[in-house]
Amino acid sequence: MARLSKRMKKAREGIDRARRYSLTEALGLAVDAAPAKFDETVELAVCLGVDPRQADQNVRGTCQLPHGTGKSVRVLVFAKGDKVKEAEEAGADYVGGDDLAQRIQGEGWLEFDKAIATPDMMAVVGKLGKVLGPRGLMPNPKVGTVTMDVSKAVAELKAGKVEYRVDKAGIVHVPIGKRSFGVEKLVDNAQSVLDSLTRAKPQAAKGTYMKAIAVSTTMGPGIRVDPVGVKAAA
Repeated sequence: MARLSKRMKKAREGIDRARRYSLTEALGLAVDAAPAKFDETVELAVCLGVDPRQADQNVRGTCQLPHGTGKSVRVLVFAKGDKVKEAEEAGADYVGGDDLAQRIQGEGWLEFDKAIATPDMMAVVGKLGKVLGPRGLMPNPKVGTVTMDVSKAVAELKAGKVEYRVDKAGIVHVPIGKRSFGVEKLVDNAQSVLDSLTRAKPQAAKGTYMKAIAVSTTMGPGIRVDPVGVKAAA
């Protein structure tokens, strides 16, 4: 077993590893215990009672965080015609078509965080699937990144729209802000994600849906949250 550093040992002081805290208590402890000197990201992890191997139990969606993520999001838009100007006016960092596709494919350029495409550009974007897909950058109509409403899509991503998807272990990981946000804003963001996950519950899912919940900072320990209390508040 790996030995804990002095910093991590100190961060764990005052945290009962066996206890499940309320969402507010857990986030308060996470913020207070954050050991790093930089403004750490706070993450929410939810273990769902689903089988991700089954297509009808694959949980995926988006959530608009009321207080944003605290991170500057670089948005790339694949568009042509009038949609180019619309994307630029909406604040997209990069806008183009074949030129951007060639740069990504030929040079391995990936200096952006999110990608949006208009439907008429998917013939071009589709060729980038092997590059963008594994990195979670591929535009997808299910999460609103393949759309003709480019300005809305750009604005939402810039304002803190996050995407989530259950992994092979049945867990969803979502960043919910920065330590500097304070507990109240982090609770609002976390609750928004939990409400979204509740709405995204597959009909095929049986038994307990939210089996376990935890919050943590980039360098801090995980703190368990009581799912019963969360569901009551949702």
